[in-house]
Amino acid sequence: MVQPETSLKVAAAVLSELGLSNGQLDKLHTLPVQTLIAAGTAAMRKVGPGGGGGFRVFQRRAGWGPTVDGKILPQHPFNPAVPAISANVPMLIGTTLNEFAGGINNPDVDSLTEAELAGRVKEMYGERGGQILAAYRKANPTAKPFDIFSFISTVPTRHNAVTQAELKAAQKAAAVYQYLFTWQTPVLDGRPRAFHCAELAFCFDNIDRCLNMTGAAAEARALAAKVSEAWIAFARKGDPNHAGLPKWPVFTADKRATMIFDNKCEVKNDPDRTERLVITMA
Repeated sequence: MVQPETSLKVAAAVLSELGLSNGQLDKLHTLPVQTLIAAGTAAMRKVGPGGGGGFRVFQRRAGWGPTVDGKILPQHPFNPAVPAISANVPMLIGTTLNEFAGGINNPDVDSLTEAELAGRVKEMYGERGGQILAAYRKANPTAKPFDIFSFISTVPTRHNAVTQAELKAAQKAAAVYQYLFTWQTPVLDGRPRAFHCAELAFCFDNIDRCLNMTGAAAEARALAAKVSEAWIAFARKGDPNHAGLPKWPVFTADKRATMIFDNKCEVKNDPDRTERLVITMA
C-alpha cells in the first residue's frame, strides 16, 4: 500500500497543480471533478515511481490508495507477513490468464512476430529475455507470439497471488483456495483474451448484463453457473466446492492446487510453476 511520505508528496503535488495552499483545502469541494482528475493525473506523473522493466514482487504503490498509517491500516497486507487480524478468515484468490496484456484496444495484436516478441521480452528483462522466452515457448509450443507476451507480462500479478496464498497457507489457520480464470471472450474477435476482471461477470452470474464482455454466449452462461455457485458456497461456508465442479482442494505449500475456470473446469497443481520461476527466482 501507499507509504505516508508518498501520500504527502501526492497531496502536495495535487495542491500545486491546482494553485492551492494547505490553508485552502476547503476549495477542493468547489472544483469540477474533471479539474481534480486532471490535477491528480499530472501529480502522479511527477511523483510516481520511475520506469524500468523486470519483475518486482509487491511493487511499492504511489497512486491513490490506502496509506499504511500504523493505525487504521497497521501494515502492508501480506508484506512481509500475512496479517494476524484475518487469520481465521478463509481466502479465495486468483487471477486471469492475460490480465493487463489483452488486446482489447489493439486490433493488430495477432500480427506480432516472433522477432518483435523477442525484442519486447529483452526490453523487459535484458539478457535474460532469451531464457525466459524459451521457457514460455517450451510450455506453450503452439501459442501465438502475442499470447506468449501476455503470459510473461502477467507474471508479477500471478506470482503475487501465489505468494499471498502461500503465506495464508503457512499461517495454518483458515483455508485458502486459488483459481486461474482462462476463459477467452469471443468479443472483438477474441482479442481481449481472459482480461483483467473478466471473471467478475461469471462470479455474479451477470453474463447477459455484461454481454459486451462475454458475448452472452451459451458457454459463458454454463461457466457462470459453475463459478457463481462456487462464490456462493464460499460466502456461505468458506469452501467453494459444489456439485457442479471437480473437487477443489485447499491450497497447500506442496501442491498449490489451482482451479482452472474455462469451458472445461479442472484442478491443476501450480500450473505454470516451471516457466514462472524462470522469471521470479532470478
